[in-house]
Formats: sequence, C-alpha cells, structure tokens
Amino acid sequence: MRLELGPALLFCPADRADRYSKAAERADTVILDLEDAVAAVDKPAARRALIEHPLDSATTIVRISARGTDDHILDLEAVAQTDYRTLMLAKAVDAVGLDEFDVIALCETAAGVLAAESLASANHVVGLMWGAEDLVASLGGMSSRRDDGRYRDVAVQARARVLLAAGAHGIAAIDAVYLDYADLDGLALEARDAAAQGFTATACVHPSQIETVRAAYRPSEAEVRHARAVVDAAAANAGVFAFEGRMIDEPVVRHARRVLQRAGA
Repeated sequence: MRLELGPALLFCPADRADRYSKAAERADTVILDLEDAVAAVDKPAARRALIEHPLDSATTIVRISARGTDDHILDLEAVAQTDYRTLMLAKAVDAVGLDEFDVIALCETAAGVLAAESLASANHVVGLMWGAEDLVASLGGMSSRRDDGRYRDVAVQARARVLLAAGAHGIAAIDAVYLDYADLDGLALEARDAAAQGFTATACVHPSQIETVRAAYRPSEAEVRHARAVVDAAAANAGVFAFEGRMIDEPVVRHARRVLQRAGA
C-alpha cells in the first residue's frame, strides 16, 4: 500500500513496542526506527518487535541502518517479514539493492548531501530528508546551530540542496528534526519556514511537537481567503493582471493553489 505522508512525522524507537500504537494515534506518519534510536544491544529485540507488533503500512516508515553495515542486512531481513514497504535509509549515498521498496533517502552526511540529486533521480526513491547533526559530525564539527538557535551556513546550504533536489524530481522533501522539543515557539518558526519554502513534512522527536508542526503547515483562514480570491481572479483574467495592488502572474497563482491544497480546500 502506498505511503500516506502527512505534515507531522514522528520517530519511534523500534524496540519500544509499547509506544507504537500511541505514536500511530498522534502522528500523521510514524517512523519506526531501527537505527540511531536503538542501542546496539537492543537491536535484535527491536527487529522482533517490528515483526510482532504491526502498524498500518500506509502510514508507517521503517528507518533502517546504512548500507555496508551488518545491521543493514539484518534490518532488511526483519522488514521482509512485515507488510512495510516504505523505508528510510540512514546515511544514504545511494539506494542500490532496495528496488522492491519505496525509499526515503536520509541525506545526513557530507557525501549524502552531495548525492541528493542522484538519490532523487532513482525511480524507487519517493522522498529525501536531511539531518543536521550527523551532517556536522561528518564534517568534524561540533554544532549545527548558532547560539541564537539559527542554523550555521553549512546546514542552511544542505537544507536547501536537499529541498531543491526533491523538488526537481517531484518527490517529498522532509525537514530535519528540531531537537529542543520543549521550545515549541522555535519549532513553530522553523516549521512555518519549511512549509513556506515547499517542504512536504517535518520530522518530530517527541509527540508534543506534532500539533505545532501541523499548525505550521496549515494555512490561516486569511491566507486561504486570499489564495481563493487570487485563483478566482486568475480564472477571469488571461496572462498577467493587477489584483489588490499587486501584479499577479502564473507563479503567484501556483503559490495560491498550493495554499488551497495545504488547506484541503
């Protein structure tokens, strides 16, 4: 079954089967994590839980370990015993050998970000996500953010490159997690920025972040009214036209249509 991707994705450690149902109830899409969220000693139990406690495959992604690792092979063996067919590939630089799955490539290293365009062009890759902390770690750095909470330049560039690669190939773009889950104001600003730029979704590390992300991706009533007025005006005018003191052309009309799409209007 094809994945249904809503704006708020929630990571859930795969070894915590007690959290599966709660995560599925709260989030638009659950990412059952066999990789970084699970300690090495607990990975066998995580794979068993993945098999024994199924969720709806239409709203569930399984994050598997990077290619070239023993855990990658074991993770795939576990997934093969389930109905899940959407994988998130950690530390992706290519998606070779995963053709039978829909793959979300996680560009979270320097090599992965540089490979974003190649990854996005693969037929079985349906989305790209980027990760700030692993990226900076792969560069030998210490922090992806400045003291005021803004991303450092390399993270800004990586975020843009992944978004552009996904957009160029018409696939989903997923924004990185906001680790300070108590800072909902900061999350709201970042998620609104992601939605405005064209990201499809934002990943969450805590259930408390879900409603903030949903609200950020949901246009306001005023934005919906304006977008509908622009679309209606475009239907009555050919080419460029003036509307409420602004020149409206086709890109602006497409922006308005996107607002209505996000609002479900």
